[in-house]
Parts: sequence; structure tokens; C-alpha cells
Amino acid sequence: MAELEKNAAAVSTGDAAPIDAAKGAEIMEKYEKESRTRKFEANWVNKLVYFLCLAFTLYHLAYASGIRLLQMVNIKHHAIHVGLVLVIGFLLYPAFKKSSRKKVVWYDWLLFALSAIMPIYVFIRYPVFISTGFQGETIDIIVGTILILLVLECSRRLSGPALSILSIVFLIYAIFGRSMPGIFMHRGYTWHRIVTYLTTDIYGIYGTSVKVAATYIVLFIIFGEVMNKCGMGQFFNDIANALAGHTKGGPAKVAVLASGFLGSINGSAVANVVTTGTFTIPLMKKTGYSKEFAGSVEATASVGGQLLPPIMGAAAFVMAETLGVQYGVIIRAAVIPALLYYGGILVQVQMRATKEHLNGLPKEQMPKPGKVMRERGHLLIPIAFLLYMLIWSGKTVIFSAFWTIVVTILVAELRPISRMSFKDICDAFVAGAKSTVSVAIACACVGIIVGVCGMTGFALNVAHAIIRIGQHSVLLTLVFTMITCMILGMGLPSIPSYLITATIAAPALVELGQPELSAHLFCFYYAMFANLTPPVALASFAAAGLSGGSPMKTGWQSVRLALAGFIIPYMFMYNPQLLLENVTLLSGTQVVISSCIGVVMIAAAVEGYFFGNLNWIMRIFSMAGALMLIDSKTLTDIVGIALLAIVVGYQKLIYQRRHKDPEPPAPISAPPAAQ
Repeated sequence: MAELEKNAAAVSTGDAAPIDAAKGAEIMEKYEKESRTRKFEANWVNKLVYFLCLAFTLYHLAYASGIRLLQMVNIKHHAIHVGLVLVIGFLLYPAFKKSSRKKVVWYDWLLFALSAIMPIYVFIRYPVFISTGFQGETIDIIVGTILILLVLECSRRLSGPALSILSIVFLIYAIFGRSMPGIFMHRGYTWHRIVTYLTTDIYGIYGTSVKVAATYIVLFIIFGEVMNKCGMGQFFNDIANALAGHTKGGPAKVAVLASGFLGSINGSAVANVVTTGTFTIPLMKKTGYSKEFAGSVEATASVGGQLLPPIMGAAAFVMAETLGVQYGVIIRAAVIPALLYYGGILVQVQMRATKEHLNGLPKEQMPKPGKVMRERGHLLIPIAFLLYMLIWSGKTVIFSAFWTIVVTILVAELRPISRMSFKDICDAFVAGAKSTVSVAIACACVGIIVGVCGMTGFALNVAHAIIRIGQHSVLLTLVFTMITCMILGMGLPSIPSYLITATIAAPALVELGQPELSAHLFCFYYAMFANLTPPVALASFAAAGLSGGSPMKTGWQSVRLALAGFIIPYMFMYNPQLLLENVTLLSGTQVVISSCIGVVMIAAAVEGYFFGNLNWIMRIFSMAGALMLIDSKTLTDIVGIALLAIVVGYQKLIYQRRHKDPEPPAPISAPPAAQ
């Protein structure tokens, strides 16, 4: 929220004034449950929460630094992480919408106490777990059941009921597997066995999903909050204005660039929409874009930040851990599809601006790139340092993230404009802890689902079912997998959404012989796009709340704007060279060129415009040409380019000779410099 207030205060555009911080906060609370926290009356409770959040961050930083005293078996570290998350969660988040937001009720204090006991219990009982072979005694089952209930309830409060309900369904499935039909039938497990598996070993709640939250996610969320605190968000906004604000449809391009840069770091689509959308959306509307189009630009750009290297909202590190590959492999594979996604959005924005004669802001009143770089360019040093540590130093991701946070704090001290006081640093650490809680508790809840899948073989059964439905057709299997991922990703934070889809849907693609990395990226893309697609399009609905447009219309406009992104995963599934896997210079160049042409043709088909307005026949030709370029074979490329030539030739011969564009309107007034 600090960045939101800064942006709202820093930008003034006359009658295109930015949306105030109060409106932004209201939108955040409506569409992002993580923002619905208590505001305590009692000062001592505020101090307690502040201390717990600060302790949470300092513990994880100390653990990442490699302090020998804190090195322990995974289950103990994961138990501390989950225990702290539960403790903070039950203090900050009320049970119901009508519950008091000013005080902690008695039953939340009880849940607080039970949550605090959980990591202590693991430390005390761990030798028994080892000696009994993780079989679990009666007391372990009682405590484990309480832990499951705590995780389900905390997840319900923070992420909504969907994930908790899904976890309960999987628990029921684990118990009554003998009664399930067809390929979903399994031996069935007792509650004793289920609880033991999920709570006393590293296969359930304390398993892989919590591991990535307790190591990678928490550190990069803290990194993002520190970067925001020292002004990185403002730097992205200023440099985007300097580069694109004066061009045709400039404010929309600024929204795309700024939201993409910021979204890659913070990893939250809704928060990104509200942070940058408070001033980009009013400017887009002032330029002449419709309310729905302005909202959809902000939503699609914000969601895409999680697809954009180098950080991908921490998804790159989670994917690397899941696949057991180096971080550099992930970002190398993700970079071209992400650039194609943003290229598709920018091309549509340009076409819409050209078609509707929407000019940018006067160049002389835009920030100068040189001045922006002199003032805040040093903030790029931590990102360069992070890339060096991750790709060339040979250090672990955790160690690299820790030192990047340290370097960020030190680099911020180089200029007064970015310098942070000790309290600013502590506030950033506390904000990082609060932002981590929602993702971490969702990861703990996902651990239940992943654990049950491991016990019952559910993921493999789903894979076999998808393959049977698709009749061994790769295309049909991809379509069914896409639908599965988007359904599973509805309303969930990005990382837990990916973990679920990677567990349940990705094996189907691997079973058909697709590379694991391609399969996981495919699932990740569609898990992200659930934030854009009605009926549960949280990023689109949040953007509509800021623009004043129709939520559903904004959602469907977001789908149109991101249409190239919906097709790009099919491109890299058919052409692994797009992920720079087993690629030669010649084949890679061919795939990239054909993909770029395809993205432009998709934009032309959607917008109904190329060099002039396209009729429906030419739009169909354009879309057909784009689809032919998905499978980058010589014959399909020739057909696709031939269709493009027909569209271009038709316009050149017919439209440009008969019609001349009207005189464009004068540029709109530019915002004064930030105070």
C-alpha cells in the first residue's frame, strides 16, 4: 500500500487525476482477500503483530544466510515457517466479513495458541517420528488433525473457500477411494494413515509446496518489498513514461511496460493492477481508450509480469525446484514466450490507437531517460547482481536471494531519493512478511492436495483420463489440459495455482512424450490466465473497479487482448525451439520470426485493423495465417505468410487508395513532474 500511496501522490494529470489511495485500497480489499486485514484498536496488539512479522522475516533471512545454528532438517524449518504463518494469519485476518476488524476475538487467540504449539511439537516429537518410522501414535494423530484444521481454516480466511473445499474433497477421496468409479478407484486409507502421511513427514503439509514457500517465495517477496520501499516502482513508471509516453497511444504502452516490470518482481497480479493502475488507467481513459479497454490493458500486463524473467514472481525458482534443473534453464526457456506475450499486447494497443487516432503525451513534457537513469538507475544494480549470483556464481538460489536483499539495502543508500531509514527497512521487512502469509498458507493447503495425490496416484489417473479423452491426440490433450489448469487456477495465488496444476495436469503431457519443462510452462501459463478469464477474473475485475467499466466486459476484453498469450503455449509445445531447447541458430531464427509474424496477425484479427480497417473475411484470413504459424514447419509457414501477403496486399490495393486518415486530434496535456 505504501507504493500505491506514493503513486497516487506523485502523479497529477489535471482532469485525468490518479485514483486516490482510499479507492485503491477499497479495490484491493474487494478483489484480493489478503488485503482484508484487521486494524487493531489496542496498540499492544499492533506491536505484537509488527514484532511477529519482523521476527518472521529475520528468521528466514538468517536461515538463508547459512548461519550454522539455524541449519536443521527440513521438517523442522518447514514447521517453524508454517507455525509463524498460522500465528500471523489468525491475528491479522478475521473469520468472517462481519467479524470485528479492530480486535482479536477469544477463539482467534485460541487458534493463535494452537498454531504456536505446532512447531514446538514437531521439535519435541521428531526423534519419535524417526524411531517409529513415521508411523504416528495416537497423540500424533490428534495434533496432526488439529494442524490440518488450522491450515484449512487459515486458508479459507486468506484465499477464500475454494482451496479449502478442494483440499477437503481430496481428503474425502483419500478415505473413500475404494468406492470411486473406474480409474479413480484406489485402495482407500484410514484417517490414521492419512494424518501421519500429511503431518509427520515431508510429503504433505510440510512437503515440497511449503519448502518452496519457506525458501524461495518468502525471500523474493521480501526482496520485492525492499525494492518497492526504495522506489523501484516509481523508477519503472518513470522509465516507461520516458520511453513510450509520447508515442501513439502512449499511456497504454506505459501501463504495459510499467506493469510488466513491476509484476515480474512482486508476483501479485491484483496488487500490481492497483499499484500501477491508479494512474495509468485514468491517463488511458483521458487519451480516449474505453473504460473496458483501459482496464484490460492494465490487467493483462499485470498478469503477464509473472511470466516475465528474470524473477517471474518467484515462479522461476519454484519451477526449477520442482523440475530439479538450474534457474538459468527456466529463464532462458521463458524469455521468448514472455516477450511474444507482451509484444502481442503492445501491437494491439498500437493498432487500437492508430485506428481511433489516439495520440500520446507531448514528448517535451515526458521524463528524460537520462535524468531518470541518473536519479534511480542505480536500482538496477541489485537485479544485475541477482542474475550474476544465480547464473554465473554457482551459489544456491537461497544464498543468492539473501545477498541480493543485502545489496539492495546498500545500493539504496547511494542516492537520497532511494535512501531508507532503519524504520523504512523494518517496515519493508514487515510488509514482506504480511505479503508472504497469504501465499505461504495457500502452499500449506496445497500440500494436502499434493500429499493425497502422492498417496493415491490421483495425478497419474487424471493424466491417463486426459489422454484417453484426447484419444492420444496431442492437440486434444493440450486443450483438455488447458481447461483443467484454468479451472484449478481460478481465484488462487499464482504459485499455489502452479503447484496444483503441475501436480495434476502436467503429467498428462509428459505421458505423451512432451518435455517436462514445456509441460510445466504450459500449465503455468494457463494457471495465470485464470486471473483474466471470467467468471473468476480477479485481475480484470480489480482493473474494472478502477476504470469504472463493466467487470465482465473488462474480463472478456482482457481475453481478447491476451489472445496471443493463450496461443503462445501451443506454439512452444509444437516448437520446443521457442524455449531455446535443442536449437540451432537457423531453426531458432525461423521459429522466432514465424512466431512474431503470428502474434502480429492475431492482433490484426482481434482488432480488425492492419494498415486500415479489416473486414471479416480479412480477419479470418489473418487468424488462419496465425494458426498456421503455430507449427513452425516450412509448409505451414509458407501458407501462413501467403495469407499475410493476401491481407496486406488487399489493404494496399483497396483501402489505402480509397481512404485517407482524418487529421488526428491535438495531444492531450501532460502531467506535471512528480513533486
